[in-house]
Amino acid sequence: MAEITKYKPGTFSWVELSTTDGEGAKRFYSSLFGWTSTDNPIGGGQFYTMLHKDGKDVGALFERGPQDGPPGAPPFWASYVTVASADESAAKAADLGAKVVKEPFDVMDHGRMAVLLDPVGAAISIWEPRRHIGARLVNEPGSFCWNEVAVKDVEAARAFYTALFGWTAEVQEMGPMHYTTFKNDGLPAAGLFAPTPEMGEMPVFWLVYFAVEDCDASAEKIGSLGGKIVKPPADIPGIGRFAIAADPQGAAFAIIKLTMPAT
Repeated sequence: MAEITKYKPGTFSWVELSTTDGEGAKRFYSSLFGWTSTDNPIGGGQFYTMLHKDGKDVGALFERGPQDGPPGAPPFWASYVTVASADESAAKAADLGAKVVKEPFDVMDHGRMAVLLDPVGAAISIWEPRRHIGARLVNEPGSFCWNEVAVKDVEAARAFYTALFGWTAEVQEMGPMHYTTFKNDGLPAAGLFAPTPEMGEMPVFWLVYFAVEDCDASAEKIGSLGGKIVKPPADIPGIGRFAIAADPQGAAFAIIKLTMPAT
C-alpha cells in the first residue's frame, strides 16, 4: 500500500462526510471499513474528524451545525478535486455556468478551497493543496476509488467538466446506458451517465465509491450496522461487483470489489 504524496490537478483527492450524527457515523464506518479517527476541534463545540486506514488519511467527517447548509438537508459525502488555483478554477467555473456556493477561502495552512454547483445541479468542491494534499491512501479496500455523477443533461455536464478540468471524455455502451469515463492526462478520473427509465428520479450528486474485499459480505454488514442497501450487489463486467447504500443517517455511498487493477 504505497502512500500517496501528490495529486495531479484534475484528480479527485478527498472525500468528506457532512452528517447529523458524528459519533454514530464514526461507529458505522469504523465497523464497516476498519477506520480509525482523530477529532480536531474547530470551534463552537464542533470537531473535524480525520479518518484513517492503516494509519493513512482516507477522508473526514463532521457533524454539521446550523451554519452548515439549509435546515433539513440530508447528510452527504462531498467530493474534492485538486486544482492548481482555487481562485482561478472558481472563476472559470462561474464563466462556464456554475454557481460558486462558497467563494475560495483558506483552510488554515492546509489548503484553499471553494464549493461549486455545476450547471446541472451537482455540488463539487475544489482543493488547492498546501500542507494537506488529500487522501494518503486510495484504490485500496477501505479507501475511496471512484467518483461518478448521474444527470439528465449529459452533454451539458460533459462540456462543463472537460472545459473546467481539462478532462477528456470516452463514451462506451454499458447495457442500456452510455457511460462516460472522464480521463485526466490519460488516466480514468470520474464517471458520468444519464439514469435509465428503470432507475426513476435520481438526485443529482457525486457518488463516492469505496473499495472493499467482498461486496456481498460488506453489503450484508451495512444492513447489520443499521445502514440500508439501495441497490443490491451486481456485477459490472470486467470491472467489479458493486452495491449502493445509505448509512444510518442517510448519506449515500457505493462499495465495490474491483476485479481490475485500480489506477
